[in-house]
Amino acid sequence: MEWYRFVSYGRVQHVFYRKFVSQALMREGFNGYVRNLDDGTVETVVFLVDEESELPKVLKILEEGSPMSEVEKVEYEIVDNVEIETDGFEIRY
Repeated sequence: MEWYRFVSYGRVQHVFYRKFVSQALMREGFNGYVRNLDDGTVETVVFLVDEESELPKVLKILEEGSPMSEVEKVEYEIVDNVEIETDGFEIRY
């Protein structure tokens, strides 16, 4: 069980990418958040219980993106010091 931080690159801002990601991850039952970063990328932080089965699901959602987005790549890392109070998935501003 780990918190993962994903950063999506490409045309991912102003194309409903955050909304698409938040709704898709919420449907799948994940906890975390998604937000735009100042450099034009999008950060998604997700709690994974079973990394082996859940990591591919999350990556597929992030790489697919919204119909208007053009995801070039998604990088990720495990993060240790996450302080999130949420029982679902949210868009942060």
